[in-house]
Formats: sequence, structure tokens, C-alpha cells
Amino acid sequence: MGRGGCGEAASLHAPSAATPPKRQEKKKQRKTGENGHVSLPLVLVRVRNWPTHPRPGRKRRSAAEPFGGWTRARHRPGPPAGGKHVRPPPVPGLRLLLLRQRLRGALRAARPVPGRGAAPPRARAGAAGAGLPERGGLPSRAAGGKRPIEAEVQRRKQLIHQSEERKAIISKCYKRKHPELYILQDSFLAPDFLEIVRYCTSPDAHLHGLLCYIKSFSDKRIYRLPVFTEEFCKAFVDELENFEQSDMPKGRPNTMNNYGVLLNELGLDETFITPLREKYLRPITALLYPDLGGACLDSHKAFVVKYSLHEDLDLSSHYDNAEVTLNVSLGKEFTEGNLYFGDFSQDPTPVPNYIEIEHVGAQGLLHRGGQIHGALPVASGERWNLIIWMRSSAIRNQLCPMCNKKPELVEAEGFGDGFTETLEDDAPETVNLCSLW
Repeated sequence: MGRGGCGEAASLHAPSAATPPKRQEKKKQRKTGENGHVSLPLVLVRVRNWPTHPRPGRKRRSAAEPFGGWTRARHRPGPPAGGKHVRPPPVPGLRLLLLRQRLRGALRAARPVPGRGAAPPRARAGAAGAGLPERGGLPSRAAGGKRPIEAEVQRRKQLIHQSEERKAIISKCYKRKHPELYILQDSFLAPDFLEIVRYCTSPDAHLHGLLCYIKSFSDKRIYRLPVFTEEFCKAFVDELENFEQSDMPKGRPNTMNNYGVLLNELGLDETFITPLREKYLRPITALLYPDLGGACLDSHKAFVVKYSLHEDLDLSSHYDNAEVTLNVSLGKEFTEGNLYFGDFSQDPTPVPNYIEIEHVGAQGLLHRGGQIHGALPVASGERWNLIIWMRSSAIRNQLCPMCNKKPELVEAEGFGDGFTETLEDDAPETVNLCSLW
């Protein structure tokens, strides 16, 4: 029996609390564009404890994605309870981001997203989730008398069926350009990465020894390591572009990204991502993140995101619905678009220290899913990144990473956000959740 959860990524947006109210209101009026987007440097950001939606007219920056990465359970989102506050990153490139916001707002308002819905489709009268706006926040009361949270849970459950329908069509009709890439092989992996895995699986492996093989950033537990060969990355991006140019149905990677590919729908979960997580990544995360269930990451959600000048440019501050995240730069040629990292979402500081990290082709960054981070805008070219959200049911069953509360599970078909539930009189069973999904 599946269960349901809080959502996937928490986006961080709010006006500054340090500015006096009157002065802040004047700034907002002066800086607001046609689509209502405020182009001010954000000084204070609130992390809400329940799923929210972007304001009408905004095409991309949303707060929490509908449930994806189904494993075994979902968590019912609770009511809002104040919030946590973090400061945005004072890193190079943000001025460029703010200067481009007005132009991007006008572009988004007039630019459709081909091949996929930029927002969940409006439900028909009487259907699950009816009464919810396409892009706005939750209404006070959903159609049919349902409370908005209950209606939202029902709407999100429908995403399982929609994804399964797309996956079936793609499996039947899509002509793969590089079919050999769909089964993971050691030849796809960088020799240095294989050497790291060999060390981590040796009897005398320990953290300090592993740190001799990889690069560590600051004290934020962010690590860079080689993952794939450049030849694989080039062929993989070619396959993804072939899929993007096809007439196959496509789902959005998440509500914060309009462009990219859900790898489970493309048929890469069972034969590629799952063995990559279980055989190669888990020995590494077991040493780097033992407190986050690094040794028992038993599910994931994997997708590829794309950034370019005429599509998604950047990604605002957020944290992931994952215990550990792997972000691999696949290419192609691009400038700028660096990542920035702030505090850990469950342990914020009064004055966060942000660091900026460049992308390196064919190499990946491992970081805690709860690490607040974002992406600065690309200045030219196209940037493709493979993202794997790895989850540990042993950890999240005790505390939901999105609302920091004990999960209250609700029934859901298929598999949810990495939560599990033990049936009465049954011992916990080990299931390859992602292969089944």
C-alpha cells in the first residue's frame, strides 16, 4: 500500500522584514513588472510548512512540486505554522539576475512551454482537485465542499496515473537514438569514480581516506567527484535532445523547472539509475552521510534539467525532498550559471554564509538534500544537469524532511515520496521501490 507526502522541493521567497513597512511598499510598487513579479533583492525568505503554488501569471518560480519520485508512501501536508527565515546569497551574479528579472517576466508571460503543461491542468467539475486554481494558491474552500489540503492531496494522486500513461506511450512509440545507453555499464563511468567506489567497498574504508579522493567545499558537506566519461555525457545529451524533439508526451521535472526529462518515464530507472544508486553511489554516501541514512538510500527520483537563454535561465533558492542529492553536469557549452549553497534548512543561522561553486563537465556534486541552494542565470549556451534525489525511508519515516514533523501517512496508489509503512504482524520487507515504480 502506498502512502503520500509533502512535496518535493521547498522554494524560498518573501519580502524583506528588515525594511520599514512604508518604504517596503513603495519599493514594491516601483519594482513590480507587468506580471506582478517583484525584482527586488530578497533579504528575508520564508519556508512554509505546506505546499504552495505560484501566483497567477508566473510561469516558473513555484514553491513545492506535486508529488513525484513515488516510492512507498506519502505524507499529508499540515497547516502553515509560521516559517523559517533565511537570507539570500550575497554572491556574484545576483545583480545580473535582478537586472534580467523584468525582461524575463515579460518573456514568460508570452512564452508557452511546448510539449508539456506549465501548470497542472484545471480539473473538471466534480473531479479530484476541482476548484484549485491553475497557478494560484490554495482557495479557502475547494469545489464540492472539500478542504483545500484534501483536494490538493487528491489532485496529486492523479499524477501517478498521468505519469504511468506517459511512460506506457513512450515505451511503445519512442524510437531510441542510443539504445545502448539505457543499461548502465562500467564503461560509462569515469575511471577515477570506479576507483573511489573500490575504495569505499574495501574493508578498511573510512571517511578521511575517502576525502583524499574527492574535493570538499567549506564545512557544508558538499563534495565534488568525477562520475561519467565525457563521451557518455555527449551521447546522453544527444539522446535527451532526440527525445525533446520528438512528439512524445513529456512531464515537467518539477514545478521549479519547465524544461527537462523525467528519467523514469524515459525508461532509465530500472536498468540505469537504480543500479547506479545501489552499487556505486550508496557505498560513497554511507561514508559521507551516515547520519542521513547514506548506507540505506532505498529510493530516488531522477530527472534532467535544461537551462538556456530562451528557456529556464536560473533556479531560485530551495531545498530538495531528499536525504542526499547528486547533481552531475552533463554539458553542453555554456557560461556562468554557477550553483550557490547556503545553510542547512533544519539548522539555519542568523547570517548565512553562501558559497558559489562552478560546474565541471562530467563531474558531480554530492550534497545534503536539505542544503539551501540555487542556480545563477546562464549567460550563453545550454546547460544540462542530471539530478538524483536519493531518499532513505529509515530517516524520513521518523521525520518528514519538508515539514520537520512526524509523518502522518495517507493512502496512495503506487509509491510515494520515499516513506514506508510496516503492515501489522509483518516484518519490514526490502523492496526495490524504484524498479517497481
